[in-house]
Amino acid sequence: MSRICHIEIDDTGLPAPTPEVEQERKVAIFDLLEDNSFALPAKPGGPGADGPFRLGLAIRERRLVFDIQNESGAKVAEFHLSLGPFRQVVKDYFQICESYFEAVKRLPPSQIEAIDMARRGIHNEGARVLQERLEGKAELDIDTSRRLFTLICVLHFGG
Repeated sequence: MSRICHIEIDDTGLPAPTPEVEQERKVAIFDLLEDNSFALPAKPGGPGADGPFRLGLAIRERRLVFDIQNESGAKVAEFHLSLGPFRQVVKDYFQICESYFEAVKRLPPSQIEAIDMARRGIHNEGARVLQERLEGKAELDIDTSRRLFTLICVLHFGG
């Protein structure tokens, strides 16, 4: 059961997201819970934790915090990642998303498609950065990483 069964976003103290950002958040959480792959590797000299996992995401003291519990709520791991490696890709992602949301309102499908392709490319880059940052801490597939990156963007939006 190497998967996330529950996710909680701690956005305490962050500004309210725009309707578009809130929609992205809801879709990412729904998709993540429907299909994901998330495992904690065994530590030297000990076994890895068994899932399914409850994941809490937050930004605290300018760091991205992954609070991981087992299904019954016992803490099994906590990771604190620097936001630095995410800053540029999150900024780029928000800029292209703004362009995409504006394009949907007024541009022809061919131009919307071009912007959407760029948006997906930046999203993939963010997912890759996340996988690199979690290397040795957690194992996740690209789709799970993409959905988690969306949630990091939502947190970073106000962080």
